[in-house]
Amino acid sequence: MTTTRTGTARVRRRPTRSGVVLEPDLIIDAALRLIEAPGGNALTVRRLGVELSADPSAIYRYFRDLDALLIAIADRLIGETLSGFEPGPDWAASLRELGERVHDSMLRHPRLAQLRAVRFTAGPNELRADDLGIGLLRQAGFPAAEAVRHYSDFIDAVLSLAAMDAAELAPSQEQTDKEALAQTYASFSAADYPHLAAVRDHLPQVTSSPFPGVLDKLIYALKGMATAQRS
Repeated sequence: MTTTRTGTARVRRRPTRSGVVLEPDLIIDAALRLIEAPGGNALTVRRLGVELSADPSAIYRYFRDLDALLIAIADRLIGETLSGFEPGPDWAASLRELGERVHDSMLRHPRLAQLRAVRFTAGPNELRADDLGIGLLRQAGFPAAEAVRHYSDFIDAVLSLAAMDAAELAPSQEQTDKEALAQTYASFSAADYPHLAAVRDHLPQVTSSPFPGVLDKLIYALKGMATAQRS
């Protein structure tokens, strides 16, 4: 992904008022601090200029607009997700680790989770993640078209579940939801909902993250399809 208007090498780098020379990584670092600031996302171009002790317009020498900056941040976080990841001989175990890494990263940066779930960065880190994931499915024995389709389904499911888990609720909202569910589960009529009544004692688990169970099912299904592919 190109994060500057004319390429990093051609951007005229001028010191900020504090004497710091701007560069894309420095801007991304500052933007992340503002996004994750206590009290809510504080990222604006004006505040970014203050954070960097620079004229806000200087940001546009490196990023086309705020959206381009957010996409660059998302690609940076994908790179952090992949840091230290080395696929092993067990493709299924490696794919599981990749999914868990993505989920963990989304939870560490919840205010960017929705963006990461729905946008394609076209950056080097996302391309590397896709290359690794598709490579693991090719290692499992899937032909090209199926490897791409299965990886797309897998990573979209992981991203969607992670975005759900990363959704920020106020403590009062979480408590209200738990109390409402507990009251509902305890009071509904067995005559009206016989199947729910039969599993009433197990219903509280629906408030837990679905991610571990869905990841298990995805890996199980892919292993079964890979076995069938070889037979």
